[in-house]
Amino acid sequence: MQSLRPTNSFKKCALASALVGAALCPHVASAALGEPATTVQSEAAQLHGSLSVGEHQNYRLHEIQLPSGTLVREFSGRDGRVFAVSWNGPSIPNLRQTLGRYFDHYVTAAKAAHAGHHRLQINRDDLVIKAGGHMRAFSGLAYLPQALPSGVNVRDLH
Repeated sequence: MQSLRPTNSFKKCALASALVGAALCPHVASAALGEPATTVQSEAAQLHGSLSVGEHQNYRLHEIQLPSGTLVREFSGRDGRVFAVSWNGPSIPNLRQTLGRYFDHYVTAAKAAHAGHHRLQINRDDLVIKAGGHMRAFSGLAYLPQALPSGVNVRDLH
């Protein structure tokens, strides 16, 4: 009797396909990584997401709660530019919009073979992306290391 359990290579391919496919589907519009955060409020309203903004010592945190249950967090420095984005919830937000000009790096990494079938990681001097999850439980973090405000710890960005 043949087992119906998926192989690890199938799981890796399925996760990569799900991440890329979900990234191409519009779930939220938001300010893109590295761009000004000025459009967050109007875009959250268009998508019926609730927006809250919090002030921290070295940055501003924009949290957009989507109707799907996904929470998108955008971190902007005192210069008004988004230096990090994170997401957590049952669906992946529109990463083309969220990652902006860095989206192609994400797609390339998602298509490449990588260790661990539930995680994707990019570690470059100018960009770090960590993403993963499974059906109804996705999370991720993308940030620009050179743009992190002084005193901001990456652990605080989740």
